[in-house]
Amino acid sequence: MADIIVVGAGAAGLFAALTAAEKGASVTLVSARPLAETASYWAQGGAAAALAVDDSPAIHLQDTLAAGRGLTRPSAAEVLTEEAAARVRELQALGVIFDADRHGELALGLEGGHSRRRIIHAGGSATGRRILRQLSADVAADPRIEVLEGRRAAGILRDGEGRAVGLTLEGGGTLTARATILATGGAAALWSRTTNPPGSFGSGLLLARHAGAALADLEFTQFHPTAVVGIQGREGFLISEAVRGEGATLHGPDGERFVDELSPRDAVARAIFRLLRQTGAPAAYLDMRMVDPGRFPNVVSALREAGLDPMTQRVPVAPASHYVMGGIVTDLDGRADGVEGLYAVGECACTGLHGANRLASNSLSECFVFGRRAALAGLDEPEPPSVTAVPPPETVAPPPTRDTRKAVWRLAGLERSAEGLNELRDDPHPLARLVAASALAREETRGAHARAEFPETDPSLDGRHTVFPAGSETPAFVPWL
Repeated sequence: MADIIVVGAGAAGLFAALTAAEKGASVTLVSARPLAETASYWAQGGAAAALAVDDSPAIHLQDTLAAGRGLTRPSAAEVLTEEAAARVRELQALGVIFDADRHGELALGLEGGHSRRRIIHAGGSATGRRILRQLSADVAADPRIEVLEGRRAAGILRDGEGRAVGLTLEGGGTLTARATILATGGAAALWSRTTNPPGSFGSGLLLARHAGAALADLEFTQFHPTAVVGIQGREGFLISEAVRGEGATLHGPDGERFVDELSPRDAVARAIFRLLRQTGAPAAYLDMRMVDPGRFPNVVSALREAGLDPMTQRVPVAPASHYVMGGIVTDLDGRADGVEGLYAVGECACTGLHGANRLASNSLSECFVFGRRAALAGLDEPEPPSVTAVPPPETVAPPPTRDTRKAVWRLAGLERSAEGLNELRDDPHPLARLVAASALAREETRGAHARAEFPETDPSLDGRHTVFPAGSETPAFVPWL
């Protein structure tokens, strides 16, 4: 038996495991993929924290609330903005080297929705890669952490009172612990056009739901505005928002600029979507010729390898599914609503932090802030009783078929309608049905969720989250403080 089980080896899972181990706990880390090959590895954006002399947690908080379009949970945003800077210092202490200016100070970038330069990067647009390499090495070297690579959770193990006491594993096997922390990543690969790896289809959400946890805000899918389109071998390749923060511009097929490139992601993505719909063009074009290529070496090299030089040519881009704001409902310490002993952190969780539209680079900071809080809270859970494992009677978290993914993109994309969502409610995949039900219930346009029949925001839904109680496919609107 371990003190803590962590499922997932992205930024949130690794940081939670290291936090628990640093407190002397024994940890079992379950990862379907080898370390440093998770979605976090490919994260080009940075982490947001109030580190500049002209910045503060209060200003960061206001930017986060503004981006969330009246749906950000204030208490969650306060936790993030107050604690992010300390987590950055902890990462530095672990050996992560962030980019510095010529004076040796942290080089802070600007991204859409931020009123101050507060985005830290490592290796330009290779932030995820640099952080994951360091954290993975630290985890592998820690004798208190047992890593099970190539293993998947089949179900949440519960005792007779419904408390989570561990996992059953695909292929057999049982793990028990005081607390089980899901850090399984998001669900953006439920959509066919995505920046995410194929495994990001919401498996952790379905595991938690099967165990009795609530899910929320599944209608809020952030579509990244600048994913490469039409270049063989780089379809869906994400070009970091930080590139626009350093001066890159967006142009229509006529060559003219058509949007404020530093607007929040939902506004930029929808502007591109509408332009392409109006003109019939396959792509908008990102001009990054004036940007220092040394700031984004992996973007430049990836595009050059595919036959396009972004220093001499504009890059064809279009929106792609990137981040689902919704997930497993948790409190501010990561406790899953409805199942004692179960925690969720990172993109699979929904604290309400991101509201209707995630502020760029808050998600990586979220991994460290809430990963730490969940690990510390989990160590206070009681030791589990002896349990005889019973494998789940069904496939709890099936991957979506190609047809489902195409249907979700077509029917629950950047702009939704009742007709399309009602069609999607009949899809065989359980999470696709929940996305449809959630989007159908929210009869307004807010942040990353746009309804064709309801183009305006409904003030009566401010602060009201779309929550699915355990076992229900009918959401309820619930206010969170």
